Amino acid sequence: MATRLPHVDVVLVGFGWTASILAQELTDEGLNVLAIERGSFRDTVPDFATTQIQDELRYAVRNELFEEPERETLTFRNSMDQTALPMRHLGSFKPAAGAGGAGVHWNGQNWRFLPTDFVTRSHTEQRYGKNFIPAGMTIQDWGITYDDLEPFYDRFEYLCGISGQAGNVNGEIQAGGNPFEGPRKRGFPLPPLKRSYGTVLFDKAAKEVGYKPFPCPAANTSEAYKNIYGVQMGQCTFCGFCEWFGCGNYSKSSPQTTVFPVLLKKDNFKLRTHASVTKVLLDNTGKRATGVVYVDLQGREYEQPADLVILTAFAQHNVHLMLLSGIGKPYDPVKNEGVVGRNYAYQITSSVDVFLNDVVNPFMGAGALGQAIDEFNGDNFDHGPEKFIGGGYIALWTTGGRPILQHHLPKDAPKWGSGWKKAMKDNYLRTVSLATHGSVMSYRDAYLDLDPTYRDVYGNPLLRLTFDFHDNEHRMSNFLTDKAQGIAKAMKAREIHANPRKGHYTIVPYQTTHNTGGAAMGTDPRTSAVNRYLQSWDVPNVFVVGSCAFPQNAGYNPTGTVGALAYWTAHALRTQYLKKPGPLVSA
Repeated sequence: MATRLPHVDVVLVGFGWTASILAQELTDEGLNVLAIERGSFRDTVPDFATTQIQDELRYAVRNELFEEPERETLTFRNSMDQTALPMRHLGSFKPAAGAGGAGVHWNGQNWRFLPTDFVTRSHTEQRYGKNFIPAGMTIQDWGITYDDLEPFYDRFEYLCGISGQAGNVNGEIQAGGNPFEGPRKRGFPLPPLKRSYGTVLFDKAAKEVGYKPFPCPAANTSEAYKNIYGVQMGQCTFCGFCEWFGCGNYSKSSPQTTVFPVLLKKDNFKLRTHASVTKVLLDNTGKRATGVVYVDLQGREYEQPADLVILTAFAQHNVHLMLLSGIGKPYDPVKNEGVVGRNYAYQITSSVDVFLNDVVNPFMGAGALGQAIDEFNGDNFDHGPEKFIGGGYIALWTTGGRPILQHHLPKDAPKWGSGWKKAMKDNYLRTVSLATHGSVMSYRDAYLDLDPTYRDVYGNPLLRLTFDFHDNEHRMSNFLTDKAQGIAKAMKAREIHANPRKGHYTIVPYQTTHNTGGAAMGTDPRTSAVNRYLQSWDVPNVFVVGSCAFPQNAGYNPTGTVGALAYWTAHALRTQYLKKPGPLVSA
């Protein structure tokens, strides 16, 4: 029997970016807030000390910062006629475990979605007609607009100290920035990062082809910075250890470097680690949450009562907990009914390796040190002749030349032995790679549900993922890859390798951790699990915050939008819900 614990005002499930922001905002409102995290506590000191964190084998190969599939995993299949099998090893995506969540190991590539990304369906129908949307594609509008979210994008950028060059300030295009971005009220808090030689070559080639390259917005600080909470951050040293690593220099934005120093000192905030939440408890009406149940490492079960339950875990974990708790109607793809698990989407990527005669020093890098073009993102171009929806950016990133995983070889290079070593030596300092990062639309046959066969250590069904790339995404990705090859040729390369996305989606090789959907937001409770404030339609004192709320995925990395949504929800809680608890939108 579960041990009942003292009541709190708010319980947060998971303790990454969204939980940190909500905890900071709600404790400022005077509430007693408890965050429950399945992993361990970690902080910049001592966990990310530069004497230990720059260990590629430990963190990038052996996945020190991530969840352990033997403890928590999901099952996967490409289509409904297949039997799903468990993901035994981390592959396509790497969910984090521990305080700070994925905010610890991300690169810091921080984007705002385009204004048209928030109205994907209505905009597509208006510009191209309803028949342009393929049968089975379930894209929908978000229920909010870019203008709604702009102040909260701004707040997240000034929390993190984003380095970049604005492209559109109050409707006026700014030289050197992204001319396609939505209008912002002010520029970035910090100037762009210093350029690498690779990005200089990309910039020159992209301009020769006729594009407008710009420095990518980075959560790696170009200068020392004091953020909106008064937390001091240091200047990036370009060590090349960002993705899959914590930052020991206080220069990559994470909950540890932006929020923890203030939040953890508050008497009305508590953090409970090594605690896995297994269920949200509902009263006998099923319309009100009374708290959560969690299990500690010793297998002891506890009931944590709370007035307000906010799910702030990884996208898939939020959906899994909703399904296990009976919050919202589970999605049925056959009947095309229900909402929880609906509109799962991912990201589609490709690359073009460029072999140069010049030395480019790949080992000096930062997670979001890059130069990009946006001509083919969102609806920045005419999709009519191309017959697909969506788009993405093309960029050259200089993230660091770590020797185990980051290397490129010509096609004729030997696969092993002294010849392989010579090819590595000859090409290591003379290779760059162009990346395409594309959107994925949502479909009737791409979804999350409970697996009928496999169960976790607590006896609960595992989450099951059913997903594959569709023709729309393949056409879009091939289009982007062709455009990237055009830039590569303008870089005067001695050899080019294009690596387009082919065939079925596979969960085995790493691609990106950008999972979205499953608890989509919207204005219609028949097609969305949460309303425009990320409040459950069915259980009004449950909010679900994260990329699981995206109705489909845009062509950008999601973290900037996830952070903005966290502030958007926090504002709604502070100014509306706490004054009058209940539904913020009429169903």
